[in-house]
Amino acid sequence: MDTDSFDQVVRDWIQTARHPTTDKPFTRMVYQPMLELLDYLQDNDFKSFIVSGGGVDFMRPWTESVHGIPPERVVGSRTAKQLAVQDGVVRVVHEGTMEFNDDKEGKPIGISQHIGRRPIAAFGNSDGDLQMLQWTTAGDGARFALIVHHTDAEREWAYDRDSSIGRLDQALDAATEHGWTVVNMKQDWKQVFPD
Repeated sequence: MDTDSFDQVVRDWIQTARHPTTDKPFTRMVYQPMLELLDYLQDNDFKSFIVSGGGVDFMRPWTESVHGIPPERVVGSRTAKQLAVQDGVVRVVHEGTMEFNDDKEGKPIGISQHIGRRPIAAFGNSDGDLQMLQWTTAGDGARFALIVHHTDAEREWAYDRDSSIGRLDQALDAATEHGWTVVNMKQDWKQVFPD
């Protein structure tokens, strides 16, 4: 599929797709404190990026409208692409194979390749973010690392050390060891999702 067609499929899907448990649009299943933090950083002249293990081509069509993060500031896993000329039209086409996995040790590499500098602050919520947090805080000068600990099964989802998805084990230990901030969703967040 060419990138323009894929982009349109994602835009169409995100307009109608709903979370299977809450029945809310996925665009409303983002974290209110995250939106507030992004606004605060923007207001104070920080440039924020989304760095995810998810597919960059899936996220870019909607991150600006939902998070205020333009497509060029989204870093994620990538599929291989090639240039194709079909009926005289030049297109970039997905090959269907993984080119880069932006998870775990891939996150610092993806950030370095995409952004070209080490962040001064990083935020994560699983062991997939551990290396990004380590790399961020290993830089010179003031650095900040924060982990969101998903402890609120009633309002969102609870998982940590024993979870089969989104495991937060090694990164939780590293937070204690390195003095990173840990936010307890159940105790620290007044509101989880936007109204």
